[in-house]
Amino acid sequence: MKKWLKYVGMSVASVALAGAAFAQEFGTREEAKAMTDAAVAHVKKVGPQQAFKDFTEDKTNWVKKDLYVFAYDMKGVNVAHGANPRLIGKNLLELKDPNGKPLIAEMVQITSTKGSGWIDYEWPHPQTKKVESKTSFVRRMENFDGFLGVGVYR
Repeated sequence: MKKWLKYVGMSVASVALAGAAFAQEFGTREEAKAMTDAAVAHVKKVGPQQAFKDFTEDKTNWVKKDLYVFAYDMKGVNVAHGANPRLIGKNLLELKDPNGKPLIAEMVQITSTKGSGWIDYEWPHPQTKKVESKTSFVRRMENFDGFLGVGVYR
């Protein structure tokens, strides 16, 4: 009986540790907002062009867990993307999520009227490649006519 309890205890501990490790793979809303704020500060410090390059290429500093920085100008043209550099230079203003939500247009609207905010939508997860619910915190930049953001899968 004691041996059985020992195995059950070890199994529960293993599952708990695996769950904790799994949770570490996914970012939180707080981390997404903090990363967005850090990205805005980085744009101010090094200038937009260098910052956009950093957000796209410097995975060590600008990709954490499943969080990454993206940036658009106010016309909807992608200028940086930490998960998919093929989007850079494309006008995605008309892009809709699988449910028909015009996400970039809504991000432009939020940042032009409020300066910052959250937007909920569906988007492919960079690790699982499956479409999942996501919320992104977006903030308007002061020294570039655009906004940047970081999203978290829910």
